[in-house]
Amino acid sequence: MSNLNIIIAGFGGQGILFTGKILAHIGMLDNREVSWFPSYGPEMRGGTANCSICISDSPIGSPQVTEPDVLVAMNTPSYEKFIDTVVPGGKVFIDSSIVKPGRTRDDIEFFALPATQLSGDEQLEGIANMILLGKILKETSFGSIELAKKSIEESVSANKEHLIKHNIRAIELGMSL
Repeated sequence: MSNLNIIIAGFGGQGILFTGKILAHIGMLDNREVSWFPSYGPEMRGGTANCSICISDSPIGSPQVTEPDVLVAMNTPSYEKFIDTVVPGGKVFIDSSIVKPGRTRDDIEFFALPATQLSGDEQLEGIANMILLGKILKETSFGSIELAKKSIEESVSANKEHLIKHNIRAIELGMSL
C-alpha cells in the first residue's frame, strides 16, 4: 500500500470521528504517515459529521480528501454527497440499516452491511461504526486485528474503558462478514 484516502461520513453521535481516529492510529502503529481531518456541524448529536483520513508510505501533502479510495457512509445524505467523489476502483461501505442509496456505480466495489441492526442483535448498541471498521480492515487489507485492538486500547478514555471489549468484538464481527 502506498496511499489510502478515506472519507467517513454520517450523523454526529454515530462515532464517525472516532472511527477515523482509530484508522489513523492503526496507520501510526503500522509506521505510516497519517492525517486525520474532522469536519462537523455545531450540533453535538444529529448534525453532520465527516472526516478525512490519509494513510501513506510517503509524506502527505494535504489532509483533505477530495477523491477517496474508500467511502464509509452511515446515512443517506452522506452517501449522496460523497458517492460521486470515490475514485474508480474504490470501495464504498454503507450501513444498509440506515442508508438507502438512490444510485450506485458500476466502477466501484460496494459493501452493504446492516451494521446498526447487527449492533442491536449482538448487544453492541451504539457501535455500528466498529462493525463497519472491521469490514474495512478485511476488504482493504489495511492493518490487522492486532493493530486494531492496540489502537482501541490506546484510544479509549479511562472513563469508557469498559467499552474496549465491545469495540473489539464489533471489529471482529465486521471482519467475519
